[in-house]
Amino acid sequence: MRLRSTVAAAFGALALIVAVPTSAGAATGDFRYTYTGHGGSPQFGFLVDPPNQMCITLPEVADPSSSNPAHTPWNFTDSSATVFTGPDCEGDYFTLRPNGGHASERLKLRSVVFS
Repeated sequence: MRLRSTVAAAFGALALIVAVPTSAGAATGDFRYTYTGHGGSPQFGFLVDPPNQMCITLPEVADPSSSNPAHTPWNFTDSSATVFTGPDCEGDYFTLRPNGGHASERLKLRSVVFS
């Protein structure tokens, strides 16, 4: 009887562990980029601890018809960052290494995904 109770309890615990959803991973750290603000002045945008495996369109440069793309990205997260020339992770892309990967102002971007 004890063995059956122990097995049942172990099976129940295992079922509970499997059934509990895991939290989505996040890149730890900051991702920084530069964009042109009102009046043409350079502004800095930041993503803090962004989610992994999820396309993020940068809000300041989301609309190609009304804004210039961002540039000069710095990846201070612990994940690789793949930046795209278009919104919704479309267009040409370039991957920045984790922990300090960066590019010059020649690299234009409107969206990013972390992995």
